[in-house]
Amino acid sequence: MTDVRRALPSVGAVLDSPEIIALLSEFPRSIVVDAVREAIESARSSGGAEIDWADAVRRNIARLSRPSLRPVINATGIILHTNLGRAPLAGAAIEAITAIARGFSNLEYELGGGKRGSRHSHCVSLLTRLTGAEDAMVVNNGAAALVLALNTIARKREVLVSRGELVEIGGSFRIPDIMERSGARLVEVGTTNRTHADDYRRAITKKTAAMVKIHRSNFAVAGFVSEVGVPDLAFIASEHAIPVIHDLGSGLLIPLDAYGLTGEPTVREAMAAKPTIAIMSGDKLLGGPQAGIIIGEAKTLAKLRANPLARALRVDKLTLAALEATLAIYLDEARAVKEIPALAMIAATTDVLRKRAELIMRDAGPRAEIVESEASVGAGAFPTKMLPSIAVALMGKAKALDARFRSGKIPVVGRIADDKLLLDLRSVQEQDDADLAAAIIDALL
Repeated sequence: MTDVRRALPSVGAVLDSPEIIALLSEFPRSIVVDAVREAIESARSSGGAEIDWADAVRRNIARLSRPSLRPVINATGIILHTNLGRAPLAGAAIEAITAIARGFSNLEYELGGGKRGSRHSHCVSLLTRLTGAEDAMVVNNGAAALVLALNTIARKREVLVSRGELVEIGGSFRIPDIMERSGARLVEVGTTNRTHADDYRRAITKKTAAMVKIHRSNFAVAGFVSEVGVPDLAFIASEHAIPVIHDLGSGLLIPLDAYGLTGEPTVREAMAAKPTIAIMSGDKLLGGPQAGIIIGEAKTLAKLRANPLARALRVDKLTLAALEATLAIYLDEARAVKEIPALAMIAATTDVLRKRAELIMRDAGPRAEIVESEASVGAGAFPTKMLPSIAVALMGKAKALDARFRSGKIPVVGRIADDKLLLDLRSVQEQDDADLAAAIIDALL
């Protein structure tokens, strides 16, 4: 019996068909050829089953042409979802990126003096004004900021850190490993649950170059615990002329107590404790682009800028444009809560979320219902705090529904709870409501 797979057309034969010739006028030939080859291979794998070549090729072209990095709707209830890109940018930041991206800029040029400048000069004025710090600089992320600081201050020397602060951050990256790569030698002090001032004093030697305080932003230790605050560390450090590096993590510029989020110090409060320098991220609670922000003592920042590593870790013009625009919004705190998406999501009331949910599921039918939910800030911030929220719950096979939403034209990422797919409105931007409503209808068809 003849193997039907041998009767499959050649690539050339499929390319010569009128439907595919039409596609060649719309898409690059290389994409169309790859799409044809994949269609033929798929038919061969399925035993030579009859296939609509034009339809198969179109679907393959759509998949091959799709960018790897795509917009998604975050319906997980985790506002700063690390896997989904953390903080969405404010409109002003997006406009600033566009303005700088479309042409040339004074990235490293002094317009007043008509000479070469430094990219490290950008954002300094806003950062010092908002935080009370003496000086500031920006590198490409928080881990890079810590590496640069330690490499500059403590290369081949010892750094004291409490055992209770040796955290693991996302992607299995551990603070001890990052510190080791900086060239500094880690010296652990105290115990996991209790560290005292005398633990630091006893650990200080002639080789001690710095003390590091790491804010435990992504977990909490409760019960029989004790830690040494930055003011006490700064006092001990001053006795031995040792700098204190405070890794703040999220970078909270305004208090969020009004929304039930307490216990996280603002950056200004942290700087009042007098660390030599402090480090924070740009794309967490600050709500800007990914960046590592270093603030503090001017003479120490000057050393960091002079380190050759600073060039390897520097940020580009688009990051600086977005960060500067984001920081400018914070000059008016009320405006910041309205215009910075992450803060607006935190501040939204459940009444507002419920009204949005009602509109979103208006045409969804009996398989959708509005339920109360709990959301979180994410990105390691406020790990023990939950925000009351509203979600659209979809009935049916939860895993299958989840897969359908993720494979949509605009992917929607929700979460499964109690065998239901929940689409939590706390982490969905209002501008995405119409697309979410359409995705719900498509998925339930």
